[in-house]
Amino acid sequence: MPNIEKSVTYTSENTYLTLNKITPKTQNVWLVFHGIGYLSRYFVKYFESLDSDENYVIVPQAPSKYYLKNEYKYVGASWLTKENTAAEIENVINYIDAVLAEENLPNNLNLNLFGFSQGVSVLTRWLVRKKLFCNMVVLYAGGIPNELTADDFAFLDFDTTKIKIIYGDKDEFLTPDRLVAEHAKIETLFGGHAETIIFEGGHEVKPKIIRKLLLEPSDSTSAD
Repeated sequence: MPNIEKSVTYTSENTYLTLNKITPKTQNVWLVFHGIGYLSRYFVKYFESLDSDENYVIVPQAPSKYYLKNEYKYVGASWLTKENTAAEIENVINYIDAVLAEENLPNNLNLNLFGFSQGVSVLTRWLVRKKLFCNMVVLYAGGIPNELTADDFAFLDFDTTKIKIIYGDKDEFLTPDRLVAEHAKIETLFGGHAETIIFEGGHEVKPKIIRKLLLEPSDSTSAD
């Protein structure tokens, strides 16, 4: 008899993490998508140097947990894999929607979206699905899914939404061929409106760069 793969719908529970509190002094909300292998409680450390009075940070947790390095000691997480990707995308989008519904954010704050590595694919898929106004979109050392087109991002007003592309000049995952392909994709999707920031380093998050994102843009395309 043949095997038949079936599916069911059920209610699941997942955590997320926040940093700081929303007060009358709060100016920015960061919705942050970590990379593969992270847990939200460790990834949030990269945002701890932001002004705590002015910045409120939300770090969703990728749902699929696993032991790192086969040591059965440290736990990491993944957003998506090539297995049953379409259904998993829907699950992740529903989860992010639930996080924001729970937060019930004031609408007078700047919304900054930040994705690192695998988090870039989650951020961009969610963004084009929801077509949400945001002040800044930070795509850090990750690839934009190939199925997304310029029409998907056409709702963005590049006069009010800043697009930041960030990566290290020694990132082991960004081969020369991939860099060429990603730059071409970025030009097609954002029509020259994305600012590229290149720093000295590998596949890593630099808190100093995150702090600089809140400053006025400079003419330089590199960062310390």
